[in-house]
Amino acid sequence: MDLRYFWSWSRFEDYLLFCFVFTVLCAFVTFLFLNSMLFVEALGSLAVLSEAMLGLPQLLQNFQNRSTRGMSVKMVLLWMAGDVFKTTYFVINESPAQFWVCGTVQILLDVAILLQVLYYDLDTRAKLG
Repeated sequence: MDLRYFWSWSRFEDYLLFCFVFTVLCAFVTFLFLNSMLFVEALGSLAVLSEAMLGLPQLLQNFQNRSTRGMSVKMVLLWMAGDVFKTTYFVINESPAQFWVCGTVQILLDVAILLQVLYYDLDTRAKLG
């Protein structure tokens, strides 16, 4: 299997089979190490970190294209509002540090994307003066 073509599935059924096998394998490994606090903490941190990085591909794509065509300031502000409320909830409820750290990363990514929208969108820049 050539890793350069990993996501270039020739048939949708092959992709579904991969997803099924991957899910069963992950479930089995999780079942085996369920009593390990280190494994559970690492798995939780990985899950929260992967959610925190959801905006990164958008940020990189905007930078590469030097454009935010199709994105609106309102949409990014709503993303940011959701992440601010979620992170505030984590802080107020004294959730483990990885939750509010990853929430803060999400907010920073949202701010960076918002700055890109303001910078690359000439109409928005003209409206703001």
